[in-house]
Amino acid sequence: MKEFGALCRLLGDEARLRLLRVLSLERLNVSELTSILGIAQSGVSRHLGLLKDAGLVSEDREGGFAFYRASPGDRPAWVRDLWSLLGARFEAMAGEPALSADAARLQEVLRQRKESFATHGTEAGQLVPGRSWAAWARALGHLLPEWRVADLGCGEGYLTLETAAWAAEVVAVDRSAEVLARARELARRRGVRNVIWRQGEIEAVPLPDASVDLACLSQALHHAADPAQALAEAVRILVPGGRLLVLDLRAHDQAWVQQRLGDRWLGFSDRELKSLLRDAGLETVRLSVGARLRGDPFTVLVASAVKPASGATRRSRRTRVREPKRAA
Repeated sequence: MKEFGALCRLLGDEARLRLLRVLSLERLNVSELTSILGIAQSGVSRHLGLLKDAGLVSEDREGGFAFYRASPGDRPAWVRDLWSLLGARFEAMAGEPALSADAARLQEVLRQRKESFATHGTEAGQLVPGRSWAAWARALGHLLPEWRVADLGCGEGYLTLETAAWAAEVVAVDRSAEVLARARELARRRGVRNVIWRQGEIEAVPLPDASVDLACLSQALHHAADPAQALAEAVRILVPGGRLLVLDLRAHDQAWVQQRLGDRWLGFSDRELKSLLRDAGLETVRLSVGARLRGDPFTVLVASAVKPASGATRRSRRTRVREPKRAA
C-alpha cells in the first residue's frame, strides 16, 4: 500500500504525465525532452530521476548520450495494469491542445534528428560512413558564384556561416542584439571573417538599394509583422537580375508556436507564398517542398524568384495575408 500510494503521488503531477506520454511514443534524451515539453533541463532531469527510481522509465546509454524510454513491461503485473490505464487515457486525451502541441514538437525533434549533420545512416539502417546532408550542401556551394548575400533574419547565424563558405561576403541582419552577439562569437570560433553583422528589422533592412546578389529569408517571414513589406525590402536591396530565396512553413494549425516561439503567422499556403513573391515584382517564381516528415504538422516550403533584369518592379496590389490564428 505504501508503494502504491507513493506511485499515485508521483503520477499526480501534470508535467510527469506529459513526460511519460512522450516517452511512451519515442526514446528521447534530456535535451530533446526539454525542447518538447518546454521545461528547464534541470526540471526534466529531476522528473526523470523520480520516474526512473519508480521503475516507470529506463535509461539506455548510446554514443555518449543517455536516452530514456517508458518501461511498462519491467514492473509487477499491477504496474503493467496501471500502464494499460495510462495508455488508454493518453490516447483518449491526444486531441487536447497541450498534448497535441507535445506531439507536434516530438515530430519536429524527430525530423531534426533524422536530418542531423551527424547522422550518416540510410533509411534502411545501413551505415554509410561520410554520408551527410551537410557535406552534400557544402559540395553544391562549390558550384555557386561568389555572390554578395544578405541573410535576413539570420538568428544565431548557422545558415550565415554555411553561406559564407562560398559567398564573397554575407551581410547578416537580425533585430536582436543578443542573438547577433552569439552569432558573432560563433563566427569568431570558426574563423569566419567575410560576414558583416547588422542589427535591424527585415521590414526596414539597413542596406542600400541594389547592393546584394542574393537575399535569403530562412524561417523569417512568419516572424515578420508585415510579410509583404519584408519581401519588398528584400527586392529593394537586390541588384537587377538578383535572386531571392525563401524557406518557410506551409500553413499549419499549431497555435502554440505564437507564444512559445514568437511566430506571427501560422505559415503560408503555397498560393499565398507565390502571390507574395509575384506581387513584390519578382519573376520566375518557383516553389517546392523542402522538408516533410510523416505525422509532422510542419512542412517546409522552398521558394525562389528573380528580380527583373531591368531593375523595375511592378507596383501591384499587395497580397492580403490572412490574419494569424491567435493562441487561446
